[in-house]
Amino acid sequence: MIKLYAFLGNYGKEYSDNRHNVAWLFLESLSLYPSLSWERKFKGKVSSIELAGERRFFLKPETYVNNSGESIAELCRFYRLKPEEVLAVHDELEMGFGSFGFKFSGGLGGHNGLRSMEKHLGTRDFARLRFGIGRPDHPDIAGYVLSGFKKEEREILATSVFPKAGAAFLECLDTGFEAVVDACKKVICR
Repeated sequence: MIKLYAFLGNYGKEYSDNRHNVAWLFLESLSLYPSLSWERKFKGKVSSIELAGERRFFLKPETYVNNSGESIAELCRFYRLKPEEVLAVHDELEMGFGSFGFKFSGGLGGHNGLRSMEKHLGTRDFARLRFGIGRPDHPDIAGYVLSGFKKEEREILATSVFPKAGAAFLECLDTGFEAVVDACKKVICR
């Protein structure tokens, strides 16, 4: 069962609309977001809810994407959570823009936030909800992930991708990660 939902992103107004922050944008689109109460702990912002007798945590690490594992590992140690009880929500260069998918474990795809998680959790065996941002047609990957979404991309996220992913995410909260992965067949495209 997933007990920690970690949304990888960069802290600061200048990063708020960046591709690297798609997880934070997604979190803010969820119907339950307005009801969450946040406090600063574990090098990030933390909120929790009680669901089916279990406490579930939402975490926005404020260590910047590349050091997300520090924040996630601190919360896991404090609450004695296992890596397999963590779901990382993050951007994915290797998936086309507008797609999203759930998976457990696997490669890191060059994602420094996932590398940080592996380093601090000691394993790659954690769940993921990946949002495709596509790969740029130029070599400046850092510039690309730190660039903002175009107006038409924001519209697609708001009207198509986030509502579909949000329904799957809420299903994950309700029935569990494994059921959502089976239902989604690993990847759902817009």
